[in-house]
Amino acid sequence: MATANLLLHPVRMRILQTLVGSGELTTAQLRDRLPDVSTASMYRHVATLTQAGILEVVHEKPVRGTVERSYQVRQDAALVDEGARTAMTKDDHRQAFTVFTGTMLADFDRYLSLEDAEPAREGVLYRQGAVWITPEEFTELVEELEAVVARRARHSAGDGSVRHVISLALVPAKAMEADGAGSGHTPDAG
Repeated sequence: MATANLLLHPVRMRILQTLVGSGELTTAQLRDRLPDVSTASMYRHVATLTQAGILEVVHEKPVRGTVERSYQVRQDAALVDEGARTAMTKDDHRQAFTVFTGTMLADFDRYLSLEDAEPAREGVLYRQGAVWITPEEFTELVEELEAVVARRARHSAGDGSVRHVISLALVPAKAMEADGAGSGHTPDAG
């Protein structure tokens, strides 16, 4: 399992998001999909993720005197485990969440900047809801959500599907409960 600092670096997070659900990609293909990331930075972050065991080399082939490698994400290693999360301070969580939400905002902005972006037609959705559940039910909910995403992640571009990025944040609504405001559902916003 990885640390939050390793996974939640803005460039490394974008590399992982690009690779997840894309099968395997070379560094050149990653650079094509993330043109704002310099070549040196791309190689450095791919090397860091590979050394940490989060990316694995799945193919190597000689190309003009060098070796071109194809990488894929090791899903089991691309998680911050419970022990690492427990060791994080509140400031660590704040920093990690800031990177996480900043990456979501940047991804959404890049999508909206596309000439052919059609949010309503393409099913863009952002929503928030509240559930009242026991700790055991919460654990069950997290397992169910992860299982649904994992089941759908097995599709590939070749089967006519369109890649969607799903980002989840589960946060206790303690402050709202104290104010008596945590008993509703926020309607869909997109």
